[in-house]
Amino acid sequence: MANLVIDIGNSFTKIAVFSFSELIWTKSYVDIDNQLIDDVLNDFKPLKAILSTVKKQHTETWEAYLSTRLQVVKFKATMAKSIKNHYRTPQTLGADRLAAVAGARALYPGSSNMVIDAGTCITYDWVDKEGNYFGGSISPGLNMRYKALNYYTAALPLLEADMQFNANSGDDTQTAIRSGVQNGIRFEVDGFIQSYFNTGAPMNILLTGGDSIFFDTLLKNSIFAAHIKIEPHLVLSGLNAVIQQHND
Repeated sequence: MANLVIDIGNSFTKIAVFSFSELIWTKSYVDIDNQLIDDVLNDFKPLKAILSTVKKQHTETWEAYLSTRLQVVKFKATMAKSIKNHYRTPQTLGADRLAAVAGARALYPGSSNMVIDAGTCITYDWVDKEGNYFGGSISPGLNMRYKALNYYTAALPLLEADMQFNANSGDDTQTAIRSGVQNGIRFEVDGFIQSYFNTGAPMNILLTGGDSIFFDTLLKNSIFAAHIKIEPHLVLSGLNAVIQQHND
């Protein structure tokens, strides 16, 4: 039985098809239209779909069209049955954050998991081996930091991330910016990971999001490297776990 999973992010919309728990196809799009929906449905013939969005307001005409073709469920916090959600304001919790910890729970059910989602923003979330989720942290993402330095100053250039940069400091403006952004993220990530390890709970560190490979490179020499797992489709896996448990 195939399920269609759609995750509407800040920059891209990801579409995936799962056969039970196995991801069999996925792709990201900037724009979606009815023809694309037809192609996916005709190729994979899913029986139901789940849709999640981080946008507070959006009107996508293809969503209404999709609903005419098969059962579509819109993801909400109460649907993540595997997670005991202790967030004080669950109505404000980003759908992607909750779906990611649900994905961690589905993939590694007997473990505590720290989820680092490196996308437009960097989010840090932790779910224990019993499925308890108490919250996490949100900070600016890699590209957002570069853009902010350029936007809020008169003289600093707009740069892109450089995966080859590994100096502790910069000796000109460009390398000083790279050091501040990329080393700053490295120290931030190390600090968050260490704070969770200080609780004494053994755990996996799951990297996901568009910049997850960059973060893996950044942390390859970290003392936590043995605990790191790359899960690029963690949010999609979480949404699929939710739709498999949803019978309404």
